[in-house]
Amino acid sequence: MSVAKVTEITASSEKSFEDAISLGIARAHKTLKHIKGAWINEQTVEIKDGKIATYRVNMKVTFVLDD
Repeated sequence: MSVAKVTEITASSEKSFEDAISLGIARAHKTLKHIKGAWINEQTVEIKDGKIATYRVNMKVTFVLDD
């Protein structure tokens, strides 16, 4: 039997939501073992001078705990 844990992380990018997700997962992978999936909880943007400056995602990452 395996046990999974969920942690919430926030990541941002100046390019796109997809890039923010990729950066967040890549960073989580450096610390967390056995990542199995992610759920995008929220997407927001920061606006500067009438243009999108930053794409931000809040996501829940699921990973399996070691035995």
